[in-house]
Amino acid sequence: MWRFIRLYLCVLLLATPEFAMAVSEPPFTVKISDKPFELREYPGFIVAETWVEGDFDAAGSTGFRRIAKYIFGDNIAQGGASSKIAMTAPVTMEAANRKIAMTAPVTMEAQGQRWRMHFVMPAGYTLATLPRPKDPLITLREVPAHRVAVVRFSGFTTQKGMIEQTAKLQAWMRARGLESAAAPQIARYNDPFTLPWNRRNEMMLRVE
Repeated sequence: MWRFIRLYLCVLLLATPEFAMAVSEPPFTVKISDKPFELREYPGFIVAETWVEGDFDAAGSTGFRRIAKYIFGDNIAQGGASSKIAMTAPVTMEAANRKIAMTAPVTMEAQGQRWRMHFVMPAGYTLATLPRPKDPLITLREVPAHRVAVVRFSGFTTQKGMIEQTAKLQAWMRARGLESAAAPQIARYNDPFTLPWNRRNEMMLRVE
């Protein structure tokens, strides 16, 4: 976790002040609200994503650094030049094995130690207009409109906390008659200057 925080701090320091503060997130519509739980509807968006091997902290640092490098200019834009892309929130990670993670969240620690991290690309881009990553380990993918169940929590994100929050979210979904359709995702929204109790973290589960 601390490696991830230090890396995020370095990214913010490398950015211009305008770039660092212009952090947006994809729009959504709240369909059900039972704080801290929500059912949201998201329109389609594009993500830059990468698969990373390792434990949660190591994979988070590696994946974040890899995609941050892409949005800071390690890319080929139209005309052959590189281009900076605005940072968005949240930064999202999920374990590789969908079925095991859904039936027994505690096994998220042993999913072959493989994780997918993605950044949502700013609105206005298409797959045709986004700069192409120079790193072959980064891919661009269009995510169609979808619904997700969400539980919000504060503090630092640890695997133990993710497991506990996922269990709470699954219980809420069962009470609401909702079925999950993908692996749990951990979404982090804040910079490292934010105090732990003011942080916005979310566990997300795609809904059938």
